[in-house]
Amino acid sequence: MENNESIALKVRNAAKLFGTRLIFKNVSCDVRRGEILLVVGRNGAGKTTLLKIMAGLSRPSAGSAEIITAPEKTAYLGHSTFIYPRLSALRNLSFWASMYGLSPSRDELMTLLRRVGLERAAEELAGSFSRGMAQRLNLARVFLIDPDLLFLDEPGTGLDQSSLRLLREEVVALRDRGAAVVWISHDVNHDMTLADRILGLASNKLEYLGSAVDFDPETVLGGKVC
Repeated sequence: MENNESIALKVRNAAKLFGTRLIFKNVSCDVRRGEILLVVGRNGAGKTTLLKIMAGLSRPSAGSAEIITAPEKTAYLGHSTFIYPRLSALRNLSFWASMYGLSPSRDELMTLLRRVGLERAAEELAGSFSRGMAQRLNLARVFLIDPDLLFLDEPGTGLDQSSLRLLREEVVALRDRGAAVVWISHDVNHDMTLADRILGLASNKLEYLGSAVDFDPETVLGGKVC
């Protein structure tokens, strides 16, 4: 029997309709602390919709999603960044910290920028950043709260190999220190090797929920997943 203290998120019989169009129904799962749950499915299967329901950003049409983790320790990172282009990298972090009710020192913020390889760009306007640099800064924003539950919606889209490698290393490090990670990947074939479990959506329902080692895209989802 699963220890309730190990659960970061509970989803029970979640369903979503847009008008009369069913996206999915009867999706239930527990997301555990110290694991990466990879959400997979074909385009239009409802992956992002499910992630938003899990993160409390959208209401299910039926069922429920309950975050057990403290709200201030929950973070969301997507392929769209939330940087302010007319602020420097350092001021972006300072502003985000104030939104979280935090007041880190300049040295602490510089440590975060160093962690994501942006120390030399600390005083540069974020609007001049490449896609990879902008997402690195977005990742530093996540590190501000050292999340216990992290939602990732294709954060690696458009990243250069160096930024993508950093992202993957940090996601694994978060899992290894006990955080729960729910991840929609743009490169499932690669990232499923980093996952502990797979949640597969197909035919408007939960098609697979189990070990990443046992997951077979061909037999479970009928071919390539994305």
